Amino acid sequence: MGNSTVGAGGGPQTDGEGPNSPRGRRTGKQRSFWKELPILIGVALVLALLIKTFLVQAFSIPSDSMQNTLQPGDRVLVDKLTPWFGSKPERGEVVVFHDPANWLQDEPTSNPNVIQRALSFVGLMPSANEHDLIKRVIGVAGDTVECRGTGPVRVNGKALTEPFVFPGNTSCSVDQQGGQFKVKVPPGKIWVMGDHRQDSADSRYHSLDKNQGFVPVDKAVGRAFVIAWPVTRWATLPVPNTFDQPGINTAAAFAPDTLGLAGVVPVALWRRRARKGAA
Repeated sequence: MGNSTVGAGGGPQTDGEGPNSPRGRRTGKQRSFWKELPILIGVALVLALLIKTFLVQAFSIPSDSMQNTLQPGDRVLVDKLTPWFGSKPERGEVVVFHDPANWLQDEPTSNPNVIQRALSFVGLMPSANEHDLIKRVIGVAGDTVECRGTGPVRVNGKALTEPFVFPGNTSCSVDQQGGQFKVKVPPGKIWVMGDHRQDSADSRYHSLDKNQGFVPVDKAVGRAFVIAWPVTRWATLPVPNTFDQPGINTAAAFAPDTLGLAGVVPVALWRRRARKGAA
């Protein structure tokens, strides 16, 4: 019979062959760093792609249309998570959206190389998609937005105080091509304008397109919430207080009835159940 010993765990072990023996430890040698590196890179790329698709995406600012809030070359981070939960663009937000009706047809486009496209695809570089725009939401569905003379812009009859408008610009333009208007935003649409009012081809100047200048909500990529690069320009992008002034929200008139209905329905159901229980 061969020699065997009983270890602390009670099982038979052959001399020198146990998992805790020097020979057993040698057979479990770890893989080298260079063999694991491709796996680590692959995992990192998958995570970056998931983050870009569902959470946050970086975008580069290509033009002057949002000065001084955003400068050409700024990198902003865009929230892509909340739209998955039904969140829609709101007044005052800076939003990125896909070109709704060839707004960029006359703009020069860049030609990123293969590496830049690949890094942009997985989210490791700002988006190379030249069919995206960034503007500020001025009106949402149901709002009446109006510009007369040099301004101010009015939303549902309330004048906006817009300190974010580019210095030297007026809130409204006096040109008749698109600077003077009064529109009501239809369901499923938003009205957008650039902060550099006299250098922004926004909703005002696309009234003849298929959307009449409005941007479909389903074209919105998400809200830009922070300037991430360069570090000297780091700042958040909050909603200005002027969009929270009393009376600007047309939905407020419906709130009491809605709340009343919300309160009546549970009470009615409870009373109905109570009557059935008594019977």
